[in-house]
Amino acid sequence: MSTPPATGSWSGRLRSASAAAADAALGARKRRARVASRVARLPFPLRAPTWPGSVERPPPDRGLGVDYDTGWSRRYPVRLARAVLLDNVARPLARLVADPVVRGEENLVDLEAPVIFVANHASHVDTPLLLSCLPVRFRHRTVVAAAADYFFDRTWKAALWSFALATIPIERTRVNRRSAALAAELVGEGWSLVIFPEGGRSPDGWGQPFRGGAAYLADRTGRPVVPVHIDGSRHVLPKSGSPGRSGLHRSQVTVTFGAPLSPDDGEDARHFGGRIEAAVATLADERGTDWWTAKRRAAAGTTPALGGPDVAPWRRAWALPATPHPAHDDEWPLAD
Repeated sequence: MSTPPATGSWSGRLRSASAAAADAALGARKRRARVASRVARLPFPLRAPTWPGSVERPPPDRGLGVDYDTGWSRRYPVRLARAVLLDNVARPLARLVADPVVRGEENLVDLEAPVIFVANHASHVDTPLLLSCLPVRFRHRTVVAAAADYFFDRTWKAALWSFALATIPIERTRVNRRSAALAAELVGEGWSLVIFPEGGRSPDGWGQPFRGGAAYLADRTGRPVVPVHIDGSRHVLPKSGSPGRSGLHRSQVTVTFGAPLSPDDGEDARHFGGRIEAAVATLADERGTDWWTAKRRAAAGTTPALGGPDVAPWRRAWALPATPHPAHDDEWPLAD
């Protein structure tokens, strides 16, 4: 018959320690159960109210999406760190991968901040490119309207983009008063705003219909809208699944600032929004032809639409400029 190990042996001490740990864990669970039982017997003001079983519980408020508080990202220490990042990292990188050509800067010379910059959207690089091309007096006091369901769906993403680009959450699938109120409040406090009224990146290189948020904010705040056209960014970093190559590539981008627009007396937001979209389309036409041709087409109402031809997808892809604009003589891929 086998004999148990001596209590002084290594295995005996290990079994004794394991048993003691198991007893301690059991005791802790019993104590927590007794505390929970006592709390459950307390009257309502002293404990959380019960939830009716017939009523569906709302999802927990995690402070994300349009509820994310971005106030911390506009405090002076964060603004200073972001300015250093934008001037010493983002701008050099923009020149490395895109070597942006800026046109229409004269339209910003006598313009007083704040203003609302409205641009087409084809790539994730559009935002840092546009910010890096702004004059200093706009660059460091500008917030960016970003999709709440994409950039603010995770805590780390919300914190990252709020810090790096001064983004604020905007509901893009429906009208949200909280989003609009925050944007209007910041513009009223002297912050310029960058907004991409298409609601997302172009899936095929052509533009998408503009939504009315920018026109509404301009009418509400009384601040001018500056139309902006960004050409070539889809060659730098196209949206996943869009026609053509994928990954990050070096390719020249042109950023064109148009003349500032303001709503006319009695003009509603819908009509003003149409004028904003037409102004961006005119800038795109100017990039594809020349200044005089684009102005003549705009005056005649024959400017090609940003949305491209209404034909089959393969023909739309065929109609796009097929060759990217190299940043230098040797266009080279950064990643595949």
